[in-house]
Amino acid sequence: MALLLMSCSDHRIASPHREIPAGEQAQGDLIKSAQLALVTRCLSGQGLTVPSLRQRPKAATAQDKRFQAAYFGTDPRELSLTLPTGYTVTANTDGCLANAQRVLYGDQKRWFEAEVIVNNLRAEAQARMAADPDHRAAMARWERCAGQLSGTRPDQPDPAVTDRCNRESGLAVVESRLEPVLLAKVRTERREQLTAYQQLRSIALQRAVSLASAGNGPQGPSRNTDPNTDPKPTEPKGHHPS
Repeated sequence: MALLLMSCSDHRIASPHREIPAGEQAQGDLIKSAQLALVTRCLSGQGLTVPSLRQRPKAATAQDKRFQAAYFGTDPRELSLTLPTGYTVTANTDGCLANAQRVLYGDQKRWFEAEVIVNNLRAEAQARMAADPDHRAAMARWERCAGQLSGTRPDQPDPAVTDRCNRESGLAVVESRLEPVLLAKVRTERREQLTAYQQLRSIALQRAVSLASAGNGPQGPSRNTDPNTDPKPTEPKGHHPS
């Protein structure tokens, strides 16, 4: 595995010639494209390709397991971070994805920690909001309202019931007041991670431009071939929750 990882990452990044695109979306797309190009090259060295959505089997096959191990790495996962919300996010330091992140960001561990924290700032603010006495009182009123109007399905009210109870319980007003304040507080407390996130992302942008200039990366994002899937709303964002 050590020799394989060396072969995947042992290349030079040329000096950037193209300009970094303007706009958060365009910059994010450029980084994703560069990461996909690096991952594809690494997988190719193992005789593997990134499957399209239509090619993915419903049940895991031996080939699929081989691909997952090559892409994400093998257990145990060396990187781990427990969020203030209680969730623990983990990631591997081997595998083609980790290799691509080292090429782009330089320090994979630092990027892992910064990305996970920054991607979950709102979740942290919402967790704090849930513990606020005003929010808890409004939520209790909302649950009573939903129970009365939803009959046998108080835990799955219709959208119309949800909207009505949001208004009548005052929950919407409480959340609109609390969330911006708590999010600003969380961002202030996590400014070190935010700074690291911006610094490492800037490095990745420069290297992604270099790869594109050298013809080693695609010109646009390829979302349909990205093996990653978005986590559920209740799970933290970034890498593998466990």
